[in-house]
Amino acid sequence: MTDSTTLDVEQIKTLLPHRPPMLLVEKLTDIVLSESATGYKAVSVNEPFFMGHFPERALMPGVLIVEAMAQTAGALVAYSLKGKASSSVYFLTIDQARFRKPVVPGNLLRMPVKKIRQRGPVWKFEGQAFVGDDLCAEAQFSAMIHDGSAG
Repeated sequence: MTDSTTLDVEQIKTLLPHRPPMLLVEKLTDIVLSESATGYKAVSVNEPFFMGHFPERALMPGVLIVEAMAQTAGALVAYSLKGKASSSVYFLTIDQARFRKPVVPGNLLRMPVKKIRQRGPVWKFEGQAFVGDDLCAEAQFSAMIHDGSAG
């Protein structure tokens, strides 16, 4: 069942350890606990990576688009597990990453993510990044939820 909650950037900051300029998801909607959600990132000309990638035609680096999708999934998992443990999310794999269209300043990234599977602390997701109806990137990625205990 879809949660009608919309999480804003301040609520996301309670779920993820990332902070600007590395916090790459600003809103979370369409939440289905432990299954799927949609993240959003307004891409601004003031992003620090645009100074070097590429100054003559600013493009959001593909690796940061994948990171934004992964942060969307991480926020979903943390929100779904709220109150169960203080935990961190660590990337394990990135698979089948494809970059279809450039993301430039002024774009609004819409990033639906969906759980493929979960085994213990390891979660695997598929994500896509759209600008409007245009698919810009897609990938599968997995992460481990670490509860902070030793080991």
